Amino acid sequence: MTRAELINEIKTKKTFLCVGLDPDIDKLPKYLLEEDDPIYEFNRQIIDATAPYCVAFKPNTAFYEAYGLSGLTSLEKTIKYIKQEYPNHFLIADAKRGDIGNTSSMYAKAFFNRLHADAITVAPYMGSDSVKPFLEFDGKWAIVLALTSNEGAKDFQLDEGKTEALYKHVLRTSSQWGTDENMMYVVGATKANMFAEVRTIVPNHFLLVPGVGAQGGDLDDVCKHGIIKNDIGLLINSSRAIIYASNGEDFAEAAGLEAKKMAEQMKAYLA
Repeated sequence: MTRAELINEIKTKKTFLCVGLDPDIDKLPKYLLEEDDPIYEFNRQIIDATAPYCVAFKPNTAFYEAYGLSGLTSLEKTIKYIKQEYPNHFLIADAKRGDIGNTSSMYAKAFFNRLHADAITVAPYMGSDSVKPFLEFDGKWAIVLALTSNEGAKDFQLDEGKTEALYKHVLRTSSQWGTDENMMYVVGATKANMFAEVRTIVPNHFLLVPGVGAQGGDLDDVCKHGIIKNDIGLLINSSRAIIYASNGEDFAEAAGLEAKKMAEQMKAYLA
């Protein structure tokens, strides 16, 4: 999916919501456990309920890898379903890969050629040759970890070092590797007060923003400093707050209502 296509979807649907698909067997409604593939069935119903209110889905691969081959089968089926039923939705593989060049090339082939994801999250710690292989695929995106929403982000990312905080150095350096047509950044909603600084370094790149909802991030704070005029430039991800809005048989309906509520909030910023 190109940048222009993504922006068009945002403006057409009047939302920039991304729904995270992080299924945990222990949290699924009990009746689903009778299904041959409870993870896929859970995802399918969540996808159908939330698709009208989002422009992107983001399966976190750890929640599938934890169940071995069956989990990976569920992931592949989930992605195939999205691509068949909702082909205009942006699909992010949240895999956080990052290794030397030839290994990154194989990761890129796995997620772009085999699974047909539109984007993959990548860790830039090993430098340019660990990220550039993901930028060699037309219409595909690398989403680089920059300023994450977890508590441990302060251990390295906020370290001022000799000149500037590490996350700023990551933004400044990595922005030279690709363009705002094939590279995005992960910037956590719990660091909303820093979005203005982020935008001084990468004013035009899309930002994937986790942390709204269960982690305590505030949508209004993020939008105030993070939105790009006309292009929006944000994908706000919510996972647990949506997919676990209910653990009963109405889980899909509850997820849809929660997604709709978030989408309604976003409309004001698209006016």
